[in-house]
Order: sequence, then C-alpha cells, then structure tokens
Amino acid sequence: MIYPSIDTLINKVDSKYTLVIAAAKRARMLNEGARRMVDSHSMKDVSIALEEINLGKVGYERLKK
Repeated sequence: MIYPSIDTLINKVDSKYTLVIAAAKRARMLNEGARRMVDSHSMKDVSIALEEINLGKVGYERLKK
C-alpha cells in the first residue's frame, strides 16, 4: 500500500501530472544528495519525496510563458 495515499496527495497539487513531476524532481534531488526534510522510515527517494509533498515541505510554482 502506498503511503501517503494518492487521494490525499492529489489534494496537495492541482493535477496528477503536477504530482508526478514534483515527486520526480524532488526524488532526483534526493538521489543527488539533497537533505531530507522529513523523518521517514523509507529508503526510497520517491517515497520520501511523496511524504515531503504530503506534509507541505515541497511545493511547486507554475511558470507562465
């Protein structure tokens, strides 16, 4: 089972596509050595990124062209 659930994560962002991009970018940052912003029992970067998004530690900004 995924923690946090997709249902709760969707409420944190404007679309599921934004969620995927935000989680992927943050996971990449963690993989490259960025410091964790949450205490997590998981060792997987994507899981940690999702937990950070769920707790509001990671956000995103829409850029207008």
